[in-house]
Amino acid sequence: MLYNANFITMALANLFTISSLGAFFLFPLYIINHGGSKSDIGIVMGIFALSAVLCRPWISNMVDRIGRKRSYTVGCIITSILPLLYLLLQGSLSEFYLPLLFLRVIHGVGVAICFTASFTYIADIVPPDRLNEGIGMFGVTGLIGLAIGPVVAEIIIGRFGFAIFFLAAAGMAVTGLVLHLPLRESYRRSAHESSASFFSVMFRQRSLTVAMLAALFGFGLSAAIGFISPFAREQAIAFISLYFICYSGAAVLTRFFGGRLADRVGEDRIIPYALALTGAGLFALIFLAGNAVLIIAGLMSGCGHGLLFPCLNALAIRDEPIDIRGKITGVFTGGLDAGAFVGSMMLGYIGEWAGFKALFFTAGLALLLGLAVYHFRVMNGRWLVSKEPVPVVDE
Repeated sequence: MLYNANFITMALANLFTISSLGAFFLFPLYIINHGGSKSDIGIVMGIFALSAVLCRPWISNMVDRIGRKRSYTVGCIITSILPLLYLLLQGSLSEFYLPLLFLRVIHGVGVAICFTASFTYIADIVPPDRLNEGIGMFGVTGLIGLAIGPVVAEIIIGRFGFAIFFLAAAGMAVTGLVLHLPLRESYRRSAHESSASFFSVMFRQRSLTVAMLAALFGFGLSAAIGFISPFAREQAIAFISLYFICYSGAAVLTRFFGGRLADRVGEDRIIPYALALTGAGLFALIFLAGNAVLIIAGLMSGCGHGLLFPCLNALAIRDEPIDIRGKITGVFTGGLDAGAFVGSMMLGYIGEWAGFKALFFTAGLALLLGLAVYHFRVMNGRWLVSKEPVPVVDE
């Protein structure tokens, strides 16, 4: 059974954990409010992703070593405490720049643990023939959280300020922590399991290609996460969260129909369309001048995201042994974070030098490059049907 109690419980926990993360999509407003620039936004948002990339080998090994649920608990504790620590920062950005970067690093580690552990947990418990559907429907709660978080954040920031915003973000993360505690562990180590390291898994052809595509996806995604709110404010758009509502709404609707379609026709046929849709939504933001473009861009990129994330995840993990799934999920999500880090840094400077329109044009190009990578490494190679051996030794 796909939608059992464990699935639903982890999905609800994920909803609140990701809502806390989504609230920080408006964190660039905090940076600007304390005297920061576009490049400061890129650095502060990018360091969050960099920390997740650098710790990914350790996280992936932890998920395969101590279990998915225990790892998720660790991540939730970090994401519950960190928003409260931002309350300690006072003054202009220059006065607390280094402490802020340190907090962003630790916060990024916590989110990375939650992502890797939760998606590995779901991959363990869903039937193999419904892998795309299971990952996609689990991700629905995350997408809803990505819509709820910015809306709640915008309302709270506008009415009560950033101190209450940080308390609300912490409260959402604590709710996710509490909800998942009754879950049973989905995986326990056995006497016969793979000796493959994180890096040996990463450099296998399938894993590396999926990581490359995920990195380009993350590069484009960093534009929406870090730069939509200041661009919309510059354009005097009153309701910034409209983009995130449309984005998440479109992604959720796509998951309801796209998961079973991908399981039926194969994720390899869906991925090119998903890359093109996501890129088109980013290109549309070049013409941002009001709510209409914000809605259209959100709907297009949301549809692409709704298809692309579960298809790439399923492509990476399908038919792989359970004892290396944490590492495989770590490679995939690490690719996303690596792209998000590079994107945040590069796009921040591009925005500083050439403006927001050049920034979103560059982000859209990243998704077009993903189409080229997919064509040459996947479609020409036809490696999807092959299974690469994983070394197994007795402990």
